[in-house]
Amino acid sequence: MSGSIVGAALVSHHPGLMQCEEFRRAMGAGQDSDLISGYARLREHIAAARPDVVLIFDSHWFTTGYHLADGGEHYRGTYVSDEMPWYLHGVPYDYRGHPQLALQIEAVSREQGGYNRAICHPDLGRHYATINLIKQLRLELSHTPVLTLSSCQNCDWRHFLKSGEAIGEAIRRSGLRALMLASGALSHRFNGIDWTPKHPRIFHESNVSRPENIDSDKGAIELLKQGRHDTVLERWEDEYRKLPWEAFGAHYLQMLGAMGGADCRAKGQPLSAYENARGTGNIHIWFDTTGEVTA
Repeated sequence: MSGSIVGAALVSHHPGLMQCEEFRRAMGAGQDSDLISGYARLREHIAAARPDVVLIFDSHWFTTGYHLADGGEHYRGTYVSDEMPWYLHGVPYDYRGHPQLALQIEAVSREQGGYNRAICHPDLGRHYATINLIKQLRLELSHTPVLTLSSCQNCDWRHFLKSGEAIGEAIRRSGLRALMLASGALSHRFNGIDWTPKHPRIFHESNVSRPENIDSDKGAIELLKQGRHDTVLERWEDEYRKLPWEAFGAHYLQMLGAMGGADCRAKGQPLSAYENARGTGNIHIWFDTTGEVTA
């Protein structure tokens, strides 16, 4: 039986969402971030999709020379962020991996002459682009295996699409119902440390770092809603690469590669408002897929 992609989403993981609700509301001028409600909406889509495995394209796991698939059996520990340990610390995690799929991805990539490899080191560190989604989407509670994929930093957009092609073919061969999450932002330019907010609600879109980033992000969102991934790719070098998107778009591009690249017409459904996080543009967007991965 062929495996299938039963759903996909572009998902924000920004660390401010891991703050307590009281703090988030204080920063939101009395209202919580809509990305929190968006997680609940996304959980409903995931439950309805009934995946056997969730793949997370982690825009914080930077690798060099290879696109890596984290092939551990099980992950258990307490997470502390080296980026902002004053509040993102003490996060317990306990979830299953999927080494068989990681190894299948490597096997397919080797056949294709690609650069995807599995890494099965038990002490490999975690990143909050994975951990935050596992916690917010309650993947531990559903006992759903999670496979994290890296963002290889010496690649361009074509390499990321090719990586996704190998991942999509590995899913097809696996017989699994796979759901993919591209964990990261759109435009990813931070505000300065002494920046003054333009709007009292810190999440408000006007607090994104530059007006041109807001315009570009909103244009991309409209294209994704229409399923015009081909147009996004046409504009990549001149627009989205230059903003840039988080991890130079590795999270989105690999997910898209698995769904057919420029031929993909999966329409996006926004599950949250477009919001600021330290100057970066964030949103949750769900993509309905046909379910079948073609060779």
